[in-house]
Amino acid sequence: MSIGHALLGLLEGGPRHGYDLKRAYDERFGHDRPLHYGQVYSTLSRLLKNGLVSEAGVEAGDGPERKRYAITDAGVTDVERWLGTPEKPEPYLQNTLYAKVVLALLSGRSATEVLDTQRAAHLTAMRQLTRRKTDGDLADQLICDFALFHLEADLRWLELTAARLDKLAEEVAR
Repeated sequence: MSIGHALLGLLEGGPRHGYDLKRAYDERFGHDRPLHYGQVYSTLSRLLKNGLVSEAGVEAGDGPERKRYAITDAGVTDVERWLGTPEKPEPYLQNTLYAKVVLALLSGRSATEVLDTQRAAHLTAMRQLTRRKTDGDLADQLICDFALFHLEADLRWLELTAARLDKLAEEVAR
């Protein structure tokens, strides 16, 4: 995800301090990967330099002064363009797991063990996501569904590869 675009989108609701932006980002998108304050402020600095945000005032507090940032018209246009641009579907043609299977076959190791180990890891992740989905709000449920669907597709690939392992072993041996 583009952190810059996410922060711009959050600023469309009104001017905010960097601390408020970090908190809002983490609540909405950062459950598993919260932003570091340095990321927020370096991103805001870049957005400011590029004219996508402006300073909307400075407030004195107990600590350092707190700058408020507001999205500019150019920032709104940039967010609109980003939202209207589809994400590139990732076909995963250079998959690490496939490379591990082939290398296991080439080395005489058990490709079945590679697949079984990966299947177990996927099932563990799916159980954790299902628990999180059950206990979560709608946003959490949708994020977990997205991840679960991808893991299900991976599991289908694991099963298909296991079923074709003998044929793959023959082709790799040539």
